[in-house]
Amino acid sequence: MKQRNSFQLQTPSTIIMDTNNADDYSPIGSPSSPKLNNYRKVSILPLVFLIFYEVSGGPFGVEDSVNAAGPLLAILGFLIFPLVWSIPEALITAELGTMFPENGGYVVWVSSALGPFWGFQQGWMKWLSGVIDNALYPVLFLDYLKPAIPSLEDGFIRMVAVLVLTFMLTLLNYRGLTIVGWAAILLGVISLLPFLIMGVIAFPKLEPSRWLVVDFSKVNWTLYLNTLFWNLNYWDSISTLAGEVENPGKTLPKSLFYALILTVFSYLIPLLVGTGALPLDQDHWTDGYFSEIAKVLGGVWLMYWVQAASAVSNMGMFIAEMSSDSFQLLGMAERGMLPKFFSKRSRYGTPSIGILFSASGVVLLSWMSFQEIVAAENFLYCIGMIMEFVAFIKLRIDYPGATRPYKVPLGTGGAVVMCVLPGLLLVVVLVIAPLKVMAVSAAAIVVGLVMYPSLQYAERKNWLRFSKNSEHVDLHSSLTSV
Repeated sequence: MKQRNSFQLQTPSTIIMDTNNADDYSPIGSPSSPKLNNYRKVSILPLVFLIFYEVSGGPFGVEDSVNAAGPLLAILGFLIFPLVWSIPEALITAELGTMFPENGGYVVWVSSALGPFWGFQQGWMKWLSGVIDNALYPVLFLDYLKPAIPSLEDGFIRMVAVLVLTFMLTLLNYRGLTIVGWAAILLGVISLLPFLIMGVIAFPKLEPSRWLVVDFSKVNWTLYLNTLFWNLNYWDSISTLAGEVENPGKTLPKSLFYALILTVFSYLIPLLVGTGALPLDQDHWTDGYFSEIAKVLGGVWLMYWVQAASAVSNMGMFIAEMSSDSFQLLGMAERGMLPKFFSKRSRYGTPSIGILFSASGVVLLSWMSFQEIVAAENFLYCIGMIMEFVAFIKLRIDYPGATRPYKVPLGTGGAVVMCVLPGLLLVVVLVIAPLKVMAVSAAAIVVGLVMYPSLQYAERKNWLRFSKNSEHVDLHSSLTSV
């Protein structure tokens, strides 16, 4: 990939645009530091599984879709919802992630379109949302082990187990992103293989008529939509690793495409098997029901495998989320939004301070009640996604000819239309949120609003050192200075 060391504001007619060959030019802000090039980059297969774990981790948790709406709507939901939500989010990630192949990801997109203040708010909300999300996984992992080890129910042993597990997975992140990527592949195979075996065993027993069952009068639409939304979002999280990807102009779009297919099939196959091979007992379709289905179809050994796969999946989601959160802080520091020490890398190329801060947040939040705070996480996520949609459209309008190694094959009008349905979905999620969730989220937002000017004040007083990477282009400043 050719490197660009500077950027001059140009008219659309003078900016070269060739989306058919991502190797012929350098995207905006493309890093060229020889030191950074010495670190091993992530290739396409590990990246696919990192995206898979950012978004999904397997079919664990989709059982509620059958409980809420029955087999037909559950199956249709995981066929249609990706078209309405996942594909637009993945396409925006592919375009902007290759336009700005650096570790700030969505922070850089919003900052370039709306200015650094809003970019910082995006970074704060997304990082907080990610840490809250990640704090769940060690706890859920131990919950899967409680039937076999009752002492993990609560108390000192559980506390020590949470700390040890968090430390071990954090150490894996510290040792390098390539190691995390290959670990994600291994964990993904372990998590998905029992469902393929379940499908082979169940094939002769499938009755397609069972897939058509639906009773609209008993549909719990809130639970149904929340289940679909929860299991098919976070495609943008991989953008904060764009600076660590090998040939991101080609690798990132392909990886998003393959991960989308993998994710949808990882949901559909277990749903088709579970609803088609056994008589429907809708009330039993709750978290963990796939292990019961495995026991009926294959025996106790398959049930234990599915339970182990559920626990292992939490490990995969933890390391993927930790990577995104920590590299996001590094990317923000390289943009001068956070103190310089956040840009410090370990000898393995990983953001050591970012990992430390993210792990500390996970440990702190592991002892809290998550009922309202997880809902607040979704609320903050929705606000962040609205800002990303706005940034996507605004960058299309302000820089129609800027180099984009991958460009969504739609004009500006088509890009706006593509964002309408997912945008409306986000608004619905925000509007129906309980008042308590709105209050918790508002408090988090206020912290971000105060934090930005406070950091600027600390910089002016020389209390903290800030430094911008000269190779990262500030499109917003370039545009406003004209």
